[in-house]
Amino acid sequence: MKIRRYEESDRGVVWALHNQALAGTGAHPGSGAWDEDQHHIQEEYIDGGSEFLVGTRGGRVFAMGALMRSSSGRAEIKRMRVHPDCQRQGLGREVLRALEARAVELGYAALHLTTTVHQHAARKLYAKSGYVEVGRDRVGTFDVAQFEKSLLRDRRREV
Repeated sequence: MKIRRYEESDRGVVWALHNQALAGTGAHPGSGAWDEDQHHIQEEYIDGGSEFLVGTRGGRVFAMGALMRSSSGRAEIKRMRVHPDCQRQGLGREVLRALEARAVELGYAALHLTTTVHQHAARKLYAKSGYVEVGRDRVGTFDVAQFEKSLLRDRRREV
């Protein structure tokens, strides 16, 4: 899989992937104001000093993930999606690693994210990738797990 930065021409396929992947996990609340960033990816992520990556095979987008600045030293992993036909092939892990590398380049010391409690595969991916569950909450109709990861260890290894 090739991982690259989102391009405006990806808009339709990224929106479709977002909906397909969420529907496949049972975590799709329907469309609403919470999706507004998806309609302005260039402005919300890339122009804002954050990042939005897509994973492609043969030129087709099968995975995606984003990094959104939340404070001077922290960013949130958002919009992690893998096409239902391509799950459990390591694509999510590749996108996550690329986002983490980009976060280090951007100077972030820590990452955080949320995922629904019933998304066991996602929670397992984050735990195996060094994220620690730090809490639980309720967002809309979903129970969510909150995860965090320090990137300081990763930076020390590079020095």
